[in-house]
Amino acid sequence: MTMPPYLSHDSLVKGGESPKPTISEPRPAPTPLFKAEPALVLFEFSSIARGMVAADAMVKRSAVELIHAGTVQPGRYLVLLGGEVAEVEEAMKAGKSVGGPAIEDVIWLPGVHPDVMVALHPANQPPRTSPTEKDALGIIETRTAPAAIHAGDIAVKGAQILLLSIRLSDGLGGKGLVLLTGLVSDVEAALELVRNRLDSLTLLHSEVISQLHPDFVQNIVGQSRFFR
Repeated sequence: MTMPPYLSHDSLVKGGESPKPTISEPRPAPTPLFKAEPALVLFEFSSIARGMVAADAMVKRSAVELIHAGTVQPGRYLVLLGGEVAEVEEAMKAGKSVGGPAIEDVIWLPGVHPDVMVALHPANQPPRTSPTEKDALGIIETRTAPAAIHAGDIAVKGAQILLLSIRLSDGLGGKGLVLLTGLVSDVEAALELVRNRLDSLTLLHSEVISQLHPDFVQNIVGQSRFFR
């Protein structure tokens, strides 16, 4: 079985960190509950059984951290690994070999932005900044969970925005959802970068709300159900 073209996310994201906008009152930098990793790989498997076998093969192959693995809607299996670039790449090779046609999607980020890990589990992180009605909200909806992480990494590296959350699959019918905020021009620039990098099979929708209503501000950051 030939793997579909949207599996070729590998090594697409390059570049350094971008400075963040002053969106509200500055606060001390948080102490993340999930440590930053030099590299990440996220697999989405259509078969739970094959995904579990592949996860075991990956952690046996090289010295990587199994950040999280588990079932998500609609009956799929996610495996998120982090560590040094060479080790994660070696584990990814094992995952691809064992996973085969059960791989729904995969993203390999050898230089992942540290804000991506924070956005994956915002509810358990110390507060950073919050959007206000003067800020714009960027919304990215993807077909798969790996594509959501890819989109968030592209956005935060390419524009002066703040990643609010990255949700993976559960409660979304298997989709991915990225929320980000900043000045209207910066949010629009971030979404344009994502549109240029993700293909039409992967990116479902992207929208900008130019000015948030005060009643809506408190309802936009949801908890990713992938992490418990």
